[in-house]
Amino acid sequence: MMKFWVNVALLMVFAAPVIAQNVTPTPKPTPDDDVVKISTNLIQIDVTVTDARGKPITDLKPNEIEIFENGEKQKVSNFSFVSSVKEIIEKAKPSETGVPVPTQKLRPEQIRRTIALVVDDLSLSFESAYQTRRALKKFVDEQMQDGDLVAIVRTGAGIGALQQFTGDKRMLYAAIERVKWNPQGTGGVSAFAPIEATPDTSLQTSGDEETEETPTTGTGQSLDDFRSAVFATGTLGALKYIVTGMGELPGRKSVILFSDGFKMFETSGDGFQEQGRVMDFLKQLVETANRASVVFYTVDARGLQPAGFTAADNVSDTSPDAMNAQAQARRDQLIDTQEGLSFLAEETGGLAIKNNNDLSGGVRRVLDDQSYYLVGYEPDADTFDPAKRKFNALVVKVLRPGATVRYRSGFFNVADRDKPTVTTTQTTGQQLNAALVSPFAVGGIGLRLNALFGDDAKTGPFVRSLLHINAADLKFTDAPDGNKKASFDVLAISFGDNGQPIDQLGKSYVISIKPAAYAKMAASGFVYHFAFPIKKAGAFQYRVAIKDSSGRIGSASQFIEVPDLKKKRLTLSSIILENLSNDDWLRKRDNAGTRIATDPMSDTALRRIKANSVMRYGLEIYNAKIGSAKQPQLQTRIRVFRDGKLILDGTQKPFELFGQTDMTHLKLTGAVAIGEKMLPGDYVLQLIVTDTLAKTKQQIATQFVEFEVTN
Repeated sequence: MMKFWVNVALLMVFAAPVIAQNVTPTPKPTPDDDVVKISTNLIQIDVTVTDARGKPITDLKPNEIEIFENGEKQKVSNFSFVSSVKEIIEKAKPSETGVPVPTQKLRPEQIRRTIALVVDDLSLSFESAYQTRRALKKFVDEQMQDGDLVAIVRTGAGIGALQQFTGDKRMLYAAIERVKWNPQGTGGVSAFAPIEATPDTSLQTSGDEETEETPTTGTGQSLDDFRSAVFATGTLGALKYIVTGMGELPGRKSVILFSDGFKMFETSGDGFQEQGRVMDFLKQLVETANRASVVFYTVDARGLQPAGFTAADNVSDTSPDAMNAQAQARRDQLIDTQEGLSFLAEETGGLAIKNNNDLSGGVRRVLDDQSYYLVGYEPDADTFDPAKRKFNALVVKVLRPGATVRYRSGFFNVADRDKPTVTTTQTTGQQLNAALVSPFAVGGIGLRLNALFGDDAKTGPFVRSLLHINAADLKFTDAPDGNKKASFDVLAISFGDNGQPIDQLGKSYVISIKPAAYAKMAASGFVYHFAFPIKKAGAFQYRVAIKDSSGRIGSASQFIEVPDLKKKRLTLSSIILENLSNDDWLRKRDNAGTRIATDPMSDTALRRIKANSVMRYGLEIYNAKIGSAKQPQLQTRIRVFRDGKLILDGTQKPFELFGQTDMTHLKLTGAVAIGEKMLPGDYVLQLIVTDTLAKTKQQIATQFVEFEVTN
């Protein structure tokens, strides 16, 4: 282990004040899970009903709605209203010194909305990319709510380090910074390419000059159309991958696509429009979205675009007929590319936001559109008979005057599909890589990851990752010697904020233990740990995937910001935890020489603390200013939160050296009594350190860790 870990763990023997808990947190009611699915027994669809002003109608009665499948009226068997309006819970505010309230990871039952903000940087122009980035920033700053699980995904980003679904705004801000114009895509500087001068050839004879033909691909399709179709199918393929994974996520599931649009049809060399690859991909995407209950909202990032000529166009020496043709070509391009966005939204029950320069206002309309009715009916035997029906068209009518209804167009006649299994042709490395690059966690093997930032005096900054593995999920077999045996492969990769891998570690392991030890391991699990050196500061994501001999796969990830210690600003390492019984704590506190068997590595990896016990914590302080007495002047304070509410606000206390001589790596330890009144659930411990010798704006550093109280 690194010296950092050992030193902090050993320094936990120092006595630290125990803080009693007198606050009894009230359990938070969990929202009802909404289920939208297509099965052979029940078909449920989400239906949005709005009034003339576009506001949701919330008091519709079951007898006011009718649903038709292939023209035949169906009997509504299920009817309920799911509201996007969430009870407002008063959250803790930043402290008087401006210390922010730490974010807390969402539990599945807390998730109200799952939103994928997809940036189609394969099509965005330079101008559109700028406006999209502003809209994303405003969404995270002002429009994102508690209970939102969000991912910001770029279609041209490849692996992408910062694209997993999260409620952590730090991770989303880092992803927004990577939203930039992609010069390899089809988008130029502006929405339309500048028009170049075209000589007037109306007076030339046919023999004066040969006519230049538009290059084709060999299939009668122009090169421009072919290139646009290739990028459009790339975008749709990325969207299908995202939607497939979202099918397993909770909450109201929406994709907000920021794009400069795409054409649904391709133009042949004869000038006729015909269906091609884009339309085929689009149909597959709509079918996948409808089965996964994902609604598409499309935002034309170009805003309101005039199709006329601009100062960037050169129309000198151009005939009137040619000018009219060029202007018409622009209008056609705008309409054709918006048509693809409109089709995707309408077929999945969403909205298409176009011809509007207020992209943030468009996102607000989308967020206001999250209330809907869940309507279900029982299909007949022919619904899923492929010999009789290839597609089941749905029509929903609302009998209330003035009401507007939106819903999914229908579904193909394929019954419930089994979850895709990993093909046997894939190697273990390919399977682990696939689990690592996915925006969605894989839960075949239970994993809990805790990545810790620290600094070593000799080797410099590093991140140590502690991975707790649920041994009960591994396949153990009986070995000839009577032991229990299991084998597994591990792949760990660190990604930078540009989405590219930085370091990776892959190993294979075999566990062979006696039956008695196996029972203990199966009950408590074990910790796998590894460290990556940090070459430069920045935002990183650490991802780990594991596969055992049964073929089961598990994955976990964590976002972490590594500060730049060279800036000489007050900085804290990550927090290490240790769980002690009250008796063990008293013995340690009263006699520093008492040896008590504890497992701070497992405690830090799991972050599970038993009720009616003591949670000890430790970290290192870097870049503290040293006064004339060759000592720092630091103040420390702790805060504990649950569901954003402050339940413990500790007093500020002076930092004590306890004989430490290394002023560059100061150890801070303490303890919190987890009283029996602290209800089981998720909490956040925040440590605040103030350097009174530093400049006013650089005096405070903070670090936090999530932990769970269990019985």
